[in-house]
Amino acid sequence: MTILLDTSVVIDALRRRRRRRELLRSLLDQGHELACCAINIVEVYSGMRPQEAEATTEFLDSLEYIPINTASARHAGMLRAELQRMGQTLSLPDAIIGAVAIQEDVSLATDNARDFSGLKIKMLTMPGE
Repeated sequence: MTILLDTSVVIDALRRRRRRRELLRSLLDQGHELACCAINIVEVYSGMRPQEAEATTEFLDSLEYIPINTASARHAGMLRAELQRMGQTLSLPDAIIGAVAIQEDVSLATDNARDFSGLKIKMLTMPGE
């Protein structure tokens, strides 16, 4: 099974927090593929420290890349609009990540399940420390 990583999971793995590397290694050992999309890359690089550049590139290059296609972009817009009508806020990055997971029929690994609570999505909530 392919698992799309939420940006918080990627950042924790890169910064060696919350045992994320071990958890991701365990998922790989179980036969899962780990993936990212363009939003993850943008968010990670926008907060990257200069000394993290090489490790960041290496880690992101090790992940499967799921492109954001027209169907996913359309779905993200529709999700945001639908939730907004119900009085809920969904950030643009989370809408896109969620839509990619839905469109590609992959699970989403996240620390922030609440951010995606309005979406019908297969979610893998990452445990804490």
